[in-house]
Amino acid sequence: MAWTTLEDITIQVGRTGALSPVARLKPVTVGGVVVSNATLHNEDYIKGFDSKGNKIRDGKDIRIGDWVQVYRAGDVIPKIADTDLAKRSPGAQPYEFPTTCPECGSDAIRDEGDAVRRCTGGLICPAQAVEKLKHFVSRAAFDIDGLGAKQVEQFYADGWIAEPADIFTLQTRYGTGMQQLKNREGWGDKSAEKLFQAIEDKRKIPLSRLIFALGIRHVGEAASNLVAQHYTTWDAFEDVMAQAAPMEGAAWDDLIGVDGIGTVMAQSLVSTFAQEAERASINRLVAELTIQETARPNTDGSPIAGKTIVFTGTLEKMSRAEAKARAERLGAKVSGSVSAKTDLLVAGPGAGSKAKKAADLGIETLDEDGWLDLIAGL
Repeated sequence: MAWTTLEDITIQVGRTGALSPVARLKPVTVGGVVVSNATLHNEDYIKGFDSKGNKIRDGKDIRIGDWVQVYRAGDVIPKIADTDLAKRSPGAQPYEFPTTCPECGSDAIRDEGDAVRRCTGGLICPAQAVEKLKHFVSRAAFDIDGLGAKQVEQFYADGWIAEPADIFTLQTRYGTGMQQLKNREGWGDKSAEKLFQAIEDKRKIPLSRLIFALGIRHVGEAASNLVAQHYTTWDAFEDVMAQAAPMEGAAWDDLIGVDGIGTVMAQSLVSTFAQEAERASINRLVAELTIQETARPNTDGSPIAGKTIVFTGTLEKMSRAEAKARAERLGAKVSGSVSAKTDLLVAGPGAGSKAKKAADLGIETLDEDGWLDLIAGL
């Protein structure tokens, strides 16, 4: 740990609109590394409280000009551990967290239960736009060779790209995309040609990677895979997003019934597609792509193909994840909740409310041995 002066607090705006405060420090050496910035997490942390309202640093807030103690969490991330009130200037004022976005001026709101304040500007916010584009070209998303974060920032600043669809019209939009790019500093004939070919190569994209690339809040790589496996095609997925917009009804129940897709994630998905500007941007992107269908497993001879299965209780001969994967390979849909659409409940020791609900609905229930007998040899 080391002590230094907090010279300023600045706000960074992320891909989902989150306003993240950053401490700008008088450079100090901590653990052999010179530190000039430190994370401040959110407005509650600055005020001296954690996410549950409990005091941290004995409730002392952090103010610009304070003498602060800095450490590196996990020997990596610089954080502020304490502030010395005895050295605080009498004129130091409590930090006022902004209620408008410093990048676009849109309202920055904090939803009930959320620790983070977020910009409501969406696509009109340049910070969000750039971060969304960086995410779009990241390794687990479109992973376009030659188009990384640095190039995205350059092209955005020059007005070449403003949204993902622009990447796929980059070469033809002005009629001379190749000529313009190869004349830029750091580019030449070969590098420009390679970039445009890399872009062309990614016009054909798996459904799961496209969903992840959209950068929807709460929807990570694993969740994108789950959604793609469940709906298999873009048309089916898009149709459900429209039908589930009221956040009730059969389509909504189907979405939240996907094992691993909870209500919060489902709300985020549906809300994104319900926003006119976001939806228009997605439509422009999809028009440039060929979206690959997610292959369905070979289910020949499977007694559970097409059925909806719920696992509950403790499985003793395989993990829950193994059972889920086995069921999906055999063509079943695994849900996290019991409903009238459930065909089979596999209940291990400790099964509770799900087993009771299945019994009330007259749903077939097997123990683990019965489940293994059912799928034996497959």
